[in-house]
Order: sequence, then structure tokens, then C-alpha cells
Amino acid sequence: MGDGVARMMVLPAGIALLTLLLADRKGLLILILVLRSAGDIFFEATRFSSGGFQSGVGGVINAFVILIVLLLVAEKPDSLPRKVISAWAGFLLISLIGVAISPFKSDAVRIYLTLLSYFAIFAGAFYVVRSPADYRLCIRIVLWSSVIPAIYALVQLATGGGHAFGSGLRLNGTFTHPNIFAFYLVLVISLTLYMLKSSSKALSIEARTGLYLYMILLLSLLLLTQTRSAWIACFMIFAIYGLLFERRYLVYLVVALIVALLIPSVQDRLFDLSTGNVYVQYAKLNSFAWRRLIWETSLQYMQPDHYFLGYGMNSFMYHSLTFFPLADPSGRGAGAHNVYVQLLFETGVAGLLTFVWLFIRLLQFLKPMLSLDRLAAFFSIGSIIAYLIVSFSDNMLGYLAFNWYFWFMVGAACSLVATTSKAKSEVRQSALPGIRPSAGK
Repeated sequence: MGDGVARMMVLPAGIALLTLLLADRKGLLILILVLRSAGDIFFEATRFSSGGFQSGVGGVINAFVILIVLLLVAEKPDSLPRKVISAWAGFLLISLIGVAISPFKSDAVRIYLTLLSYFAIFAGAFYVVRSPADYRLCIRIVLWSSVIPAIYALVQLATGGGHAFGSGLRLNGTFTHPNIFAFYLVLVISLTLYMLKSSSKALSIEARTGLYLYMILLLSLLLLTQTRSAWIACFMIFAIYGLLFERRYLVYLVVALIVALLIPSVQDRLFDLSTGNVYVQYAKLNSFAWRRLIWETSLQYMQPDHYFLGYGMNSFMYHSLTFFPLADPSGRGAGAHNVYVQLLFETGVAGLLTFVWLFIRLLQFLKPMLSLDRLAAFFSIGSIIAYLIVSFSDNMLGYLAFNWYFWFMVGAACSLVATTSKAKSEVRQSALPGIRPSAGK
């Protein structure tokens, strides 16, 4: 481990996780989810490289999450519906083929294990949620996970810390990048709103006031991340909620928008898109024009014989050193900042179609939720649609911490649908008179 004190925690952490795994698998999964949002800074300090493969405490925890879910599935395989397994199977299979043809096997394996951990977290939710009360427990787990990142972000704000950006700073909390923190905040904000509206009668005045104040705090932190796509996603959630449930929220939204536009940093981020839209030598592009240039050059670089399966996992960054004129020759290359372009380049048409098919199947699976809990259905389906939209401008698949919470809540919603549907089916069957099968049948 060299002279890194933090890296010396890898083995003790592994032993502690193994002990907890033997004691309570489901409890360990919940504990990891509560604390994972605060772990990125520590995990980065524990990274080490061996044989070209990078790992650390974060990698150990990822492996344990996959192991936990494997054990849960082996114990009760019927709890995980085949429909959701088949929805994921195509994408995971094509991604595995992408590992085999990747120019960088070690990075490709690490990325594939990350994708596998998303499925594990999603599947793990089926072993946590067995009732509406369990679903609300999952929401509270995610809300509690946001406390340490929010406090840390306030400390950053007070001390002038954060992610350097131009002449200013962007808050990133306990995450490695402001964008990850921003999308995580959008998820937590939407779940806070759900708790306020779904449990309005059960909550005390003090609890309601505390949640409203906490949501305002999270909205303020979201502004300070300066992540425009996250702003748009949050705006859409509140706007659609106002249209479908409470029109007065549209008034609140307009007032909040006016106040936000008075903040200089917000103005700078929005007006930045009006300049630097044309690529010429030595010209500085704005972030959208930069993205558009890398998308265009990557698709122009692709050859017909790679259209179906692509160039392999993590090949975009590798080849961007060749096709992207603004790539840093001394760096590792540039990310696609677009999940669909990235998947088309790395896994071809096959990978892109299986990814889209995954979300189509999940939306179909969640459709009955509209009759079970309309509010929960709105936030679950809305989160998925928002995820698909922001995937047009960000490296969403690489944001591990956020993806864990996102897929955990999607899995929790799917489990609620499956459990409720199964319970209704059993009630209907018990109400039917017994029918004896005839001989020979």
C-alpha cells in the first residue's frame, strides 16, 4: 500500500464487511446505502494499482454489494421477477462482449463491474421492499444518506472549497464532481417532496417544517453546483408535479426562477451558452458546443464494421485522443458526455438498443403503479424520464454513487408493483371456488 495511510484501511474494511455479511446481509446492504454518498473522497484516497488494475475500499464495497445480492437471490430466487432479469440481460450481455473487444481490458473490466453493481443494487431492492411501508423505508434511507453530503457542502461553502471552475467554484459535496452531486440532489429533492405529500397527515408540524427547510437547503446547494442539466431536470419535476397535482407549485416555481436568475453565478452559467458556439483555431467553445464537437467527430470516426458492436468498453476515451481535435495528448482522453453516443461508439447499435429496451421494459413494469400509488408512480417514472433526458449531455453511466441511489429507488418501485400485484392475485385466487382437475389432465 506504500505510504498511504488511507489505503491501509482496505484490508480492515474488507474484514469488517465480511463480518457484517455473515451477520445480516440485508442490514449490510442498507448500511452501505446510508453511508455510500459520503464515501467518494475517502475511496479516492484508498485507490491503488496492481497489475494495471485499480482498486481500493470502493472496489471492495462494490464487490460486497454484488456478493450480497447474489446470496439474497440464491436464498430466495422467486423474489426477483424474471421480467426484470430479462430486461437487464441483453444490456449486460452486450456490455460483456464490449469488455472482450476493448483495447483496455483492465479499465473495461472495472467499468463492467460498475454496471453489474447497478443491477445488483436494483435487484437488492426487491429483497428490501415487501410492502408500502418498506418502500417508504427506502425513501428514508436515501434521505438519511444526504445528511453528511449536505453538511460537507455547507463546510465547503464556508471555507471556499469545492471544484475549481473558471474564476469561481462549484460545490461538489462529498462527491468527486459537481455533476454527480447535482443529480444526486435532484433525486433527494424529489423524494423529499414525495414524503411531504404522501405522508402529510402522518407527519407532525415540526417534521413537515423541517422537511420543507431541508428541501430549500438542498435546492440552494443544487444551484451552487452550477450543473445546468440538473437544474432543468429539477425544474421539469416541479413543473409537471404542479400541472398534475397542485397548481400553486407553478407559482412557487416562477418565483424561484426569478430569484435564481438574480444570482450572478446562475446568470453566468446560462449566458455562457450564447458565446463560443463555433469551432475555430484557438477559440474557446462553451460546454454545449464542446459536446457537440466531440459527438460529431466521434460518429464521423466510426467505421461501418464497428456499427453493430462498437469498439469495446472504455474505447471512447482511448480513441478520442485520435478523433477529437481538443483532446489533451498527455491525458486519458475525453468522455462522450452523452450516454447514447458513448454506447453507440463502445457497444454499437446492439448496446444502444438493449439499453433503450431496458428502460422501455422498466416503464412497462411500472405502469400498474399508476393505479396503486399515483404520486409514487409520478416520481418513479419521472425520475426515469429525467435520467434519460440528462443522459443526452452527461456521462451518467460513470456516476457510480448517484446511480446506486437511482437504481435502488427504481428497484424499490418495481418491487412494490410486483409485491402488490402478487398479493392481489393471491386474494383473487383464494376467492375462487376449488376446482378439481379431471382425470388425465
